[in-house]
Amino acid sequence: MGHHQLDALDEQILKLIAGNARIPFLEVARACNVSGAAIHQRIQKLTNLGILKGSEYIIDPEKIGYETCAYIGLYLKDPESFDTVTKALEAIPEVVECHFTTGQYDIFIKIYAKNNHHLLSIIHDKLQPLGLARTETLISFNEAIKRQMPIIIDWEGDED
Repeated sequence: MGHHQLDALDEQILKLIAGNARIPFLEVARACNVSGAAIHQRIQKLTNLGILKGSEYIIDPEKIGYETCAYIGLYLKDPESFDTVTKALEAIPEVVECHFTTGQYDIFIKIYAKNNHHLLSIIHDKLQPLGLARTETLISFNEAIKRQMPIIIDWEGDED
């Protein structure tokens, strides 16, 4: 995958926009003491490199009626069904994350449900028919920390 060399201006830009994706480029330019055009070019470069992957509005699931957040470990009956199961998971709107992981699970997903009854119906009606041996569910009571990856650049030399 590799990483890209970032300079002090890139670091400063990333810190500002990670804190507020809607910050105007001119405000970023003033904070960085460069022109708006320079910021626009840097943002474009960071996007082209894949470092920035767009901006988004974050919907609070609880505010729209999804009060249960759960993480579910999926055990597949057939390990070769990863692609088929992943495609099927994409069609389930309550599934918001899907990870292939090491450890005991074949796939690990994050879902939102309206309540525990809805969670049960998702597991029974939508997940079990996908060819799962079994599932293991962890319900999240509260999200204690959620943040962007911090921008920390080692200026004293990276040793690869």
